[in-house]
Amino acid sequence: MRMGSHVGHPLGAAFPVQTGSSSEGRPSVWDVNAAILLVEDDAGDALLVEEMLADGELDSALTWCKSLTEALTFLRGHRTPVCVLLDLHLPDVHGLRAVTQIVETTPDAAIVVLTGLAEAEAGLDAVATGAQDYLVKGRLDPQALSRAVRYALQRKQVERAAAALRANQLMAQENARLERGLLPVPLLNDDGFEAVARYEPGRAHGLLSGDFYDVVQRPDGTVHAVIGDVSGHGAAEAALGVCLRVAWRTAVLCGTDELEQLALLEEILVAERSDPHVFATVTSLVFPPGGDLVRIVRAGHPGLLLRRGTAIEWVEPEGGIALGLLPGHGQWASTDHALAPGTGLVLFTDGLFEGRTGPDSRLGEEGLLAMARARAGLPARAFVDALVAGATEGAAPYGGLADDVAVLHLGWKRTPHEH
Repeated sequence: MRMGSHVGHPLGAAFPVQTGSSSEGRPSVWDVNAAILLVEDDAGDALLVEEMLADGELDSALTWCKSLTEALTFLRGHRTPVCVLLDLHLPDVHGLRAVTQIVETTPDAAIVVLTGLAEAEAGLDAVATGAQDYLVKGRLDPQALSRAVRYALQRKQVERAAAALRANQLMAQENARLERGLLPVPLLNDDGFEAVARYEPGRAHGLLSGDFYDVVQRPDGTVHAVIGDVSGHGAAEAALGVCLRVAWRTAVLCGTDELEQLALLEEILVAERSDPHVFATVTSLVFPPGGDLVRIVRAGHPGLLLRRGTAIEWVEPEGGIALGLLPGHGQWASTDHALAPGTGLVLFTDGLFEGRTGPDSRLGEEGLLAMARARAGLPARAFVDALVAGATEGAAPYGGLADDVAVLHLGWKRTPHEH
């Protein structure tokens, strides 16, 4: 092994650490690829470490830096794992600050602190600060140094895995909280009305995004429903979606008119959004107790599917602009649509038909309608699941769904007169 003093020029054989295999023929847990960085201003101590490494089990690339400044420059430009052998007494820094600065600059680096005979306490403090191990220079031997390097690298690997696990657990908890807010249980007091809902995240293990829906039945039997989509992806959009859904439910329970509901939602969106470019599309429905019509209000949202037996058609009632595009200037209309007995309405967010089905093609609205007609005879739950499955399978070879998908299937099981 040879050692150089200029930054970023590891000399000697390429690392990997070679420590054999397990008894079952699998690679040992100590098989890692890494480089060793020695940060030491004393040439005699540096030579001692070099000789110890040469006599030990490691076949390693070693770089020697005489100051923390040189070491940090090396670490910033190094992509592979590094074990830093760190002296705490350097020309440009003294004590635990050296450990802190390396941890802040390269959190993935494993650190073994080199101390003097009378500095065991400092070694323990360094481990508490972020180092993986410490060694006393006067008691170094090749085996101890090699073992310390291997163990430090493995401990850092375990720390990273544990941190990733904690992050995943926190994400799962946050996802569950957002899910409870975005995906409520329909508030129905009439078993004659059927509401089937489905939400499908567009990214594997991704947080839910800003798609939201809700269904609420008033004491007079009127059923209100909403589906919406906040632009963008991520926790901020999901939180805004939760806010809008809760505000909508509150407005419905307070008896607010559906057009006033949209104006209220826009005010809340503008007040709560973190980016002035964020907007939301919304469709709201009102099913009066008679069961023979539905009132529809659209704000920039896609059309919907109307199911009568095995017949399915695409419906686009009169609409207005999405919420938040021109705050205070939006104009929306309420459209009455007649309903025959047994009619179902299917609402969805645009993620259902925006997935790719080819290198330069998407499912699109016509493709979704064709897919729906091919599944026309299915009951509500199976129909919704089949639509989501068809869109997901079609997009799978091209990166999966482009966006989250929310679907609502709504309708009277029988007219209110028959209760």
